[in-house]
Amino acid sequence: MKRDSIFYKLFQQSPTLLFELLENPPANAGSYRFDSVAVKEPRFEIDGVFLPPENEGAGTVYFCEVQFQTDETLYERLFAESSLYFYRNRSRFSDWQAVLIYPSRNIEQSDIHPHRSLLNGDQVHRVYLDELGDIRQLPLWVALMVLTTVEEEEAPEQARYLLTKTRQQVPQPMSNAIIEVLTTIMVYKFGQVSRKEVEVMLGITLEETQVYREIKEEGREEGREEGREEGREEGREEATLNLVTRLLSRRFGELTEEMRTRISSLPLPVLEELAESLLDFTNLADLQSWLEQR
Repeated sequence: MKRDSIFYKLFQQSPTLLFELLENPPANAGSYRFDSVAVKEPRFEIDGVFLPPENEGAGTVYFCEVQFQTDETLYERLFAESSLYFYRNRSRFSDWQAVLIYPSRNIEQSDIHPHRSLLNGDQVHRVYLDELGDIRQLPLWVALMVLTTVEEEEAPEQARYLLTKTRQQVPQPMSNAIIEVLTTIMVYKFGQVSRKEVEVMLGITLEETQVYREIKEEGREEGREEGREEGREEGREEATLNLVTRLLSRRFGELTEEMRTRISSLPLPVLEELAESLLDFTNLADLQSWLEQR
């Protein structure tokens, strides 16, 4: 499950969400802008950065890291990157803060002794989603973050509750944005079940949601665009092949060389059919069966 991209989508929709997790948010939290930044020499990118408004003078920059797998050098990397970015942009900012979001404490880096001063101070904030409380009592945007950590047997019921709450309490167009994020979470969370089963879980039709339309149309659109730019059918076929391979790998892991060879030999119309059919595959056996039928 691509939790980091889902969280960053949440922050893009609602930048103030980060500050709902902090005990002392800045007074101008509503004016912050979520972005990713690059630092040269050495070159690296920081995916989650909250930038203060530029028209209010030097402000505090917030670095955000979403971590759902143990990384024993996470703090070394985070503090090195954030300190270097702060150094390169010292005239723009008066201070920096870091927010780390974990599903639970057992994911955190085990050896934190070298960073005790920062971790015990007021510049670094560690958030453990399983300690935020009852998902039904949390603000909707925070509840969506917690939904990514809920066990699969409990997730459908909680997701349906959040859908109902959204439809009843949130006006358009924000309700649509919340529903899109919620369905994205569930599609990725239950990537091993069919589209129809996810529809039953949520009581909605996925064809009506943006996440389904993006997955369904991405391959065709990339292929058409590639073909228009290059004026060749091969460009469209190559783009569609790359997309199909990427989607299958995202759902089922790395494909075998044999499967890659078989897929690459498919003509464009069959590739486009596969781009749509793969949404209903539950495992690699379904893909194998589909290929044998062609």
